Amino acid sequence: MTRSFSPPVVLTGLGVAEDNLLENTPSKWARRQPPFKVMEVLKKGRELEREGRRVIHFEVGEPEFPAPLAIVKAGKQALDDGHTGYSEALGIPELRIAIADDYQSRFGIDVDPSRVAVTTGASGALNLLFSVLLNPGDRVLMPDPGYPCNEAFVRLVGGEPIRMPVDEHTGFQPTAKIVNEYWTANTVGVVLATPSNPTGAMIQKAQLTAINEFVAERGGFVMVDEIYQGLVYEPDVTEVATSSLGIEPNLIVVNSFSKYFGMTGWRLGWCVVPDGLIEALERAAQNLYIAPPTVAQYAALAAYSSEGFRVLDERRVLLQQRRDLMHRGLIDAGLEIPLMPRGAIYLYANISSLGTDAETFSARLIDDYQVGVTPGTDFGSYLARDHVRFAFTADEQHIREGTEKISHAVRRFQNEV
Repeated sequence: MTRSFSPPVVLTGLGVAEDNLLENTPSKWARRQPPFKVMEVLKKGRELEREGRRVIHFEVGEPEFPAPLAIVKAGKQALDDGHTGYSEALGIPELRIAIADDYQSRFGIDVDPSRVAVTTGASGALNLLFSVLLNPGDRVLMPDPGYPCNEAFVRLVGGEPIRMPVDEHTGFQPTAKIVNEYWTANTVGVVLATPSNPTGAMIQKAQLTAINEFVAERGGFVMVDEIYQGLVYEPDVTEVATSSLGIEPNLIVVNSFSKYFGMTGWRLGWCVVPDGLIEALERAAQNLYIAPPTVAQYAALAAYSSEGFRVLDERRVLLQQRRDLMHRGLIDAGLEIPLMPRGAIYLYANISSLGTDAETFSARLIDDYQVGVTPGTDFGSYLARDHVRFAFTADEQHIREGTEKISHAVRRFQNEV
């Protein structure tokens, strides 16, 4: 008898039937945590594909390239060599050294390998960091729009995430003035991202310096998400185009092998922390994760080869071409792009002129046109209903086809107004 999978949760548009999901859930965290809408769009797209429909995916922030061959070969070799047990809690020494050496060789930044912690993805790094930095009731500032899961990590340890509204007038990045406005007696830190998700915005060096000085005077921490490091296009000399550690060595930075290195499914990331934090981070890692994936760590060593970087840079050039192609396609379709991103893999478009909201736009695109995009409501609340995120990770043929479908959808919306 053939068995089929029946998911327990019913999709309603882009949302989840929360009453079914949370009826017997005792955790306040679970009851407060909204669904990750991009994954709901992806789930709907996969359902359509199982029905035989062809779906164009602009929703998920995952480059369509597989892991580079050198990394795959190194992973296979690690299996053959028997590297299938636990590693040290903060990662194998060889990889910690390779990461530190890369900061020096590519960016001219001196990092002691003892300050590097290898983690189970950037998500694992964020979870560990907030567990050692926060006490219940502590407030953490973060930009709106911004990566939504940061709020979940803060709430999981009893902290309170506070969103700071940003828009094109500040380059979709907070300023020291905005941080000052939202800082209170209970605030302990600020989370930034450069290049950022969902806008691809880069932070100015002067902005980062001013924010860091303000926070340092108050004894807080500045954490910078740099998971799109390496995916930077036409960097401006005034922007942080390599690593924030070049501005201030004692910042906390979080990075990942997922985006630039193409290792999303290997679940491997890292963070660099001040000396005084590493012991607490190690104890947290021992208790919460035991160790990052061992095979993935040995595979990641190959990412730092000259052949690995050659392939990765070729892919970066392709992504820049795809950015330009999608930008033209969306502009021609009648959408407004408030910021041309010089980093990451996203375009953040304003759809307010269409007479609809982001969730309706996204739901109808996937239902009627089989194009997956992410509503701005996934990334915060400030003007979120007016914006949609498009990932330019598909190949050029799919981008052309997808933006043509979006053009038809835009005309349809405009005729309905």
